[in-house]
Amino acid sequence: MWLFFAALSSVFAAFTSIFAKIGIEGVNSNLATAIRTVVVLVMAWGMVFITGAQSGMADISRRSWLFLIVSGMMTGASWLCYYKAVQMGDVSKIVPIDKLSGVLTIILAFAFLHEELTVKSIVGCILIAAGTLCMVL
Repeated sequence: MWLFFAALSSVFAAFTSIFAKIGIEGVNSNLATAIRTVVVLVMAWGMVFITGAQSGMADISRRSWLFLIVSGMMTGASWLCYYKAVQMGDVSKIVPIDKLSGVLTIILAFAFLHEELTVKSIVGCILIAAGTLCMVL
């Protein structure tokens, strides 16, 4: 069962980056961080007020609000699955699976954001996935 939660953690973490990329368009990065982060709420909102970015709140589009909120939800889902997996299984096997989010993010960035997928990135993804299998099996 820990493998299921570790894999879900990786998927949610990958989507977090994709939704953040879409949602942050035209939004101050400090303000975007504050919107999508609960755990570091005080620090993020502090940066918003320190930099004066709070004046940009009225200018945030509904689309950006939506994707920043969804990105925050993906972060929460990832953390919940990660800690459930850690509670149930070996950290030495869970962490490599969780870090597959980098590979998933590259694939999702290609699929949803139309970012370039190079031979180098494909080889890197294959090596990361192979390395993860070696560490987990």
